[in-house]
Amino acid sequence: MSSPSTAPLAGNPLAVPALLVAAPASGQGKTTVTAALARLHARQGRRVRIFKTGPDFLDPTLLAAASGAPVHSIDLWMTGEADARARLAEAARDADLILVEGVMGLHDGTPSSADVARLFGLPVLAVIQAGAMAQTFGAIAHGLANYGESFCAMQVLANGVGTERHALMLEESLRGRMKWAGALARHVEASLPERHLGLFSADELPDLMTRLDHLADALATLPVAELPLAVPFRHAPMAAVPPLLAGKRVAIARDDAFRFIYPANVDTLLALGADLVWFSPLHDAALPPCDAVWLPGGYPELHGAALASNLSMLQALRGAHASGLPMLAECGGMMALFETLVDRDGAPHAMAGLLPGTVTMQRKLAAIGHQMALLPWTGLPPESNEIRGHTFHYSTTESTLAPAISATSPRPGGKGEAVYRAGSLTASYVHFYFPSNPAAIAALLLGT
Repeated sequence: MSSPSTAPLAGNPLAVPALLVAAPASGQGKTTVTAALARLHARQGRRVRIFKTGPDFLDPTLLAAASGAPVHSIDLWMTGEADARARLAEAARDADLILVEGVMGLHDGTPSSADVARLFGLPVLAVIQAGAMAQTFGAIAHGLANYGESFCAMQVLANGVGTERHALMLEESLRGRMKWAGALARHVEASLPERHLGLFSADELPDLMTRLDHLADALATLPVAELPLAVPFRHAPMAAVPPLLAGKRVAIARDDAFRFIYPANVDTLLALGADLVWFSPLHDAALPPCDAVWLPGGYPELHGAALASNLSMLQALRGAHASGLPMLAECGGMMALFETLVDRDGAPHAMAGLLPGTVTMQRKLAAIGHQMALLPWTGLPPESNEIRGHTFHYSTTESTLAPAISATSPRPGGKGEAVYRAGSLTASYVHFYFPSNPAAIAALLLGT
């Protein structure tokens, strides 16, 4: 594809090269290809902005390392179209290339990555793991391109290819308007390791940039290295956020055990006027001076012994709660506030005990999907207290404390997560997306 101009078009949109990287399923190489493409163009001096389709905390850390810029989520149900459109328009003002990594398979989910591509007019790069395929490669690519309404453009990258002859066979199997993006051999030394919740975070891979440089070098010789088609992004301002937390200091847990934080959530707290301070439940002896505490999700199950041994921090959390300090705890943050955490090996660890009961890790996924909660205690009108988010966890809880409410799932028959209230504490498995209702988040952190 040719390199397009990024000059403003009529009606004040900016035309910026953009691409949605998708696949037939998870595990095909979307994240590694997206990160490698970002690294390739960043090395050439281009300003690259990346977005991740669907709720995700881990892939964005790798994509942010590759691009050198924060990675925001696009999820037409959780973040909403207006939020996504505004963030894309903001990126278009200073980016030379916009990449969007899809989630699961291209057409999976409602809404799907395909819906995102069609809504914003994004050309699609389909990454297909082709190591054990021949002409079926073309059939899969044809299905991706022709299932539902058409895309503005699609190119196909074969991943895990063995030989030049194999690559030629795959290329010759393509039909229709699809373009060949090249063949990428399997690079064991450049692969990204995984565990039960997904890929490792960027800060856990000291050789990440070496891995990405290796893959970027491989992509540099392929057609996929050319800039994609330009997409017009029209000006769409972010919704105004009132400074409801002006003069308030919010302490946020962040360390190896608590790392699942949407950049947009931090931006929302700042837009609300909050002063932010960070602390480590693993290593710090006390909470910093603050007016509210946010314990986001993460991996407390991997650090149960260390959390249990930090008695001064556990006591600090108990003291803060006893004093009525507003607290919000999500998923892993909530797990650390039960009386006992049982890790994947069956070992019990004493936690803060702000919530009665035990949280126990399972070998199988316990819950995944979108969630919506109505928070009546925020003081907001009933039509204004809805907040959206998602759930993804391998643990289960047993507690004598009845949920204050249950969240709901948009999926027919989907299970809603419990939302607990214990004094000034709000806790749930739900990871809230703060921009979906900044006023509700402000109310939780103000203790209303």
